[in-house]
Amino acid sequence: MKAAAKKTRRLQPGEVTLVRGIPIEEGSGNVFADLGLPDAEERLAKSRLAALITDIIRKKEWTQAEAADRLNTHQPTISALRKGRLSSITYDRLVSWLVALGRPVEIRIGLETRRKAHVEVAITGR
Repeated sequence: MKAAAKKTRRLQPGEVTLVRGIPIEEGSGNVFADLGLPDAEERLAKSRLAALITDIIRKKEWTQAEAADRLNTHQPTISALRKGRLSSITYDRLVSWLVALGRPVEIRIGLETRRKAHVEVAITGR
């Protein structure tokens, strides 16, 4: 006779459970917000763009120097990108690199609402 499968439920953001006696808290989906960093949504948006660019470079099997040459930048900038050090890299640069890599970029601005304004990046067709 099979033992009944134990049903598990997904934790809600901020909810804590114990795993082997260690408290584990479910994140919000934005590590920057979970850490209490300022501009968390913008940081997450930049990191998602950077991750996509890094993934494209990796799939093309380019060295950092090759990527820098093709993206009209310097190798240390590509190194910073790959390490997630994005403070010196603007949205404009990230978007222009995506276009240079053959990716269409669409920016949408919604209507004014009562909700807090926010930044969101949606990546399709990886």
